[in-house]
Amino acid sequence: MKIRSKCTKAVLVLTVSLLGMNTAWGKSFPSPVTFDLSLDKPVLHADQPQTAYLRIALKGLCIEREQSRPPVNIAIVIDKSGSMGGEKIAEARKAAILAVERLGGDDIISVVTYDSGVNVLIPATKATDKESICQLIRSIQAGGSTALYDGVSQGGRELKKFLEPGRVNRMLLLSDGLANVGPQTPDELGRLGGSLIEEGISVTTIGLGLGYNEDLMTQLAYKSDGSHYFAEQATDLAGVFNSEFNRALAVVAQEIQIEIVCPAGIRPVRLLGRQGQIQGQTVKAYINQLFSQSEKYLLLEMEVPPMAGDTARTVAAVRINYGDMNTHTTQEWAGSTGVTFSADAKRVESNTNARVMVDVVEQIAIERNKMALQLRDQGETQKAEEMLKSNASYLKEYGAKYNAPKLDEYAEDNRKDADNLDENNWTRQRKSMRASQFQRETQQSN
Repeated sequence: MKIRSKCTKAVLVLTVSLLGMNTAWGKSFPSPVTFDLSLDKPVLHADQPQTAYLRIALKGLCIEREQSRPPVNIAIVIDKSGSMGGEKIAEARKAAILAVERLGGDDIISVVTYDSGVNVLIPATKATDKESICQLIRSIQAGGSTALYDGVSQGGRELKKFLEPGRVNRMLLLSDGLANVGPQTPDELGRLGGSLIEEGISVTTIGLGLGYNEDLMTQLAYKSDGSHYFAEQATDLAGVFNSEFNRALAVVAQEIQIEIVCPAGIRPVRLLGRQGQIQGQTVKAYINQLFSQSEKYLLLEMEVPPMAGDTARTVAAVRINYGDMNTHTTQEWAGSTGVTFSADAKRVESNTNARVMVDVVEQIAIERNKMALQLRDQGETQKAEEMLKSNASYLKEYGAKYNAPKLDEYAEDNRKDADNLDENNWTRQRKSMRASQFQRETQQSN
């Protein structure tokens, strides 16, 4: 499985000089990941308590040489209930076949279908006889109810047959309807996603049309550190499958464990943009997979106590362990960051890190967008509209302040959301808002 990189060369500026080289089999390779620790305000106001945000970013590099990509272990789980008839099932078959044709002989593929029950159409096997695999996919016909939970569970069992070191494990779930057989709440599917990520399996969920449960699908993807797509038309499926396979076939690091330790006096409050655990002074987070030329980050909100001017202190020490998919070794990176305190307000403001603030503003705006959706669900349409318009103004203000086009774009999205809360548009609008919230919060498109 040889692939030649088509990435363009770029100059990378690192804030911490710990990148180095990895060594395996007597050869040296550049690390596939760069790391950045940044604070929103490296200079804080003296003599007052305040909030600070730490941004930890990981970027997958593009290796400028021909290389063997890591083999993948993919399960495609397809809803073939009665509502999937006609164009939907035809386009699902086409998208799955196009995806299978991209696999190599060392890759593992399994296909599970579900309606009232579950059928393992293709047990986990190497993708050597792709024509036979595609022929079986062409035989899928629609009919029955929607045993979504059982379908995902079976997809997980197929993936677990080949949970080998150095292999990328991922499930693609396609559904157009409501789960109506077996467990069917977002919390139940979220717990299933949580159990799968413990095995190193991420689930990408694809909601087709306007009949699926977007809360269930996003919760399953979020808890398993997967992706989520809203495919309004069946003809969108080929593009969605292609996009997801582009990611699965370009993993440069996986099983990324992030540990942040704040010294006594610095209180970690919450994480933005990533789920994790806070226990005392220690924060732990996990990213299952990092893709070539993509960036993932998390933001940690911290409370910093008053300090005298012209003093300095460390606010966080960070340690990251990850699996290097190029060398098949476990690598470790460590760094720390701190702040200084000043009585000069202009100095504090001039040292503000615009990039960190842009991400903080976006994550806060996502929370407000979610609150507006909840208000609309409760029948408080006017309040939801007001919140979305206020959110648009908030984004526009900081978009101008930090010259941030993505905040301007999200401001426009919120304005449009506010104009589409009526009953006639709500089914589609709700799915669109959930997908946007998910993709922005998890940096799916980064």
